Amino acid sequence: MPLHYPNGNLYHNDAKARPKKQMARSQTRFDNRGMSLEEEINESNQFYRAHDIAVIYKKPLPLQIVKVDYPKRSAAVIKEAYFRQPSTTDYNGVYRGYYLDFEAKETKNKASFPLKNFHQHQIEHMRHCLRQAGICFVIMRFVSLNRLFVYPASPLIAYWDQQNTGGRKSIPLTDIETNGFEVHYALKPRIPYLTAIDQFIATLTIEKGDHHGQ
Repeated sequence: MPLHYPNGNLYHNDAKARPKKQMARSQTRFDNRGMSLEEEINESNQFYRAHDIAVIYKKPLPLQIVKVDYPKRSAAVIKEAYFRQPSTTDYNGVYRGYYLDFEAKETKNKASFPLKNFHQHQIEHMRHCLRQAGICFVIMRFVSLNRLFVYPASPLIAYWDQQNTGGRKSIPLTDIETNGFEVHYALKPRIPYLTAIDQFIATLTIEKGDHHGQ
């Protein structure tokens, strides 16, 4: 089914565009690893909801259907659709009375996380959420290192803005280790990222306390 961006340009799935040999290597790596990052987060969110810990969902894509075929009276097949508007971030929900809004990204790099993995509208969305005291972050996976981090939106936005004035085009792993919160795989949930969010919230609480004490 062809998908189009709001400006009418055709959406291309990068995975479909890869050469067959490259696809085979990628699929082997993903099979060895098990589920994709998105699947692991979705499963973790399902665990959190089932145990009444948090209510977090993946956001649906804002699609506008423009062509539908009806091969049978009881079935409809979507043939063409457009994104009604640029998507924002992947997930949002509520935890401990806090609004959470976050993206999930991966890289094969070992020493840094490329900023090209993000889009301007995603950065602006995070910026707006932060102004409303939301908890915004990215779950980053370094595929080659098999390491996961919760990285706050504030330093991400700072790196994004600096690249427009000659700054770096990527975030160093050393900075992610310093300003982020590493997440270690577990059994249930598979990605216990809310443990990192507890640490993140604790730092925000300390910062507010220091501010009020001045």
